[in-house]
Amino acid sequence: MNLKKLGRTDVSVTDICLGTMTWGSQNTEAEGHAQIAMARDAGITFMDTAEVYAVPGSPETSGRTEEIIGNWFAANGDRDKWVLATKIVGGGNAHIRNGRRPDAASVREAIEGSLKRLKTDYVDLYQIHWPSRGHYNFENYWRYAPEKQDTADALANMEEVLGAMGDLVREGKIRHFGLSNETTWGLAQWVRLAEEKGLPRAVSVQNEYSLIRRIFDHDMAELSHHEDVGLLAYSPLAGGMLSGKYFNGATPKGSRKDYQKGFWRLNDQSDAATRAYHDVAARHGLDPVQMAIAFCRTRPFITSTIIGATSTDQLTQVLGTLEVTLSPEVLADIDATYRRFPRPV
Repeated sequence: MNLKKLGRTDVSVTDICLGTMTWGSQNTEAEGHAQIAMARDAGITFMDTAEVYAVPGSPETSGRTEEIIGNWFAANGDRDKWVLATKIVGGGNAHIRNGRRPDAASVREAIEGSLKRLKTDYVDLYQIHWPSRGHYNFENYWRYAPEKQDTADALANMEEVLGAMGDLVREGKIRHFGLSNETTWGLAQWVRLAEEKGLPRAVSVQNEYSLIRRIFDHDMAELSHHEDVGLLAYSPLAGGMLSGKYFNGATPKGSRKDYQKGFWRLNDQSDAATRAYHDVAARHGLDPVQMAIAFCRTRPFITSTIIGATSTDQLTQVLGTLEVTLSPEVLADIDATYRRFPRPV
């Protein structure tokens, strides 16, 4: 397991992070705890969650994942062995604070709720789950309209939130501040305001990244490099699509496509790209799941790759990535495939 610094901090995290968003919906508490134990035994010490989890977020499931993690800490007494990250929603969820966006008051309310559910006094990394002003992540890419944003309002809100984060750092309730589903402009403004005002500086940005979702490669990667804000890459398997489980119209029972009654990443282009990457893996005798995650681990801007599973068998397969090193020939084939399918989702 490799260790990497979290931004410009003295905190080191494992370059594989345990994702948790299915615990409390697709997974029971016992299954979530079994996954924590497996990750721990594999050397993982970084875990990510959010107040909206389990997904899809609802009055019945939101907050449940944090409770499951808190119950693990209470039973095992190992909170100090983990770097723990969670997130405040970006707003728009009617069942969470009536859809209110992050501001000084809602940040305070959100962290107090998370700490109670997690049964801990502090969170190592506290992230904003998505920008309240709008963004192009999830399925929003094709209708993203930044021209509708109010610049003054967005900047004022950022400064207010940073002030609240500063208060929480001083109180010891959070150690560091991070972002998620951010854009290049957004990340640049968060960093600029923090430096100008002496407020907590973003140490990471958690955005989607995989063989078929590589928006981060260009402007975000440049900003990440120069400003030391590493990527925490989520959905390295594109929500499970890169496993090939959805080939030929299949909908495996218990899969995300089955559970959520749809799967926005799946289209003719993404299916073709997934098949092409499976061909690469087959040519080189690799497991396609492990190849996909191993690829993320080669990217210079990635601090940690977030893995998730809905069964211990899946997690065993994913953890096998730790034994995989991609050769120059494999990387060249991946590059050639990417040039054929640069934007499938």
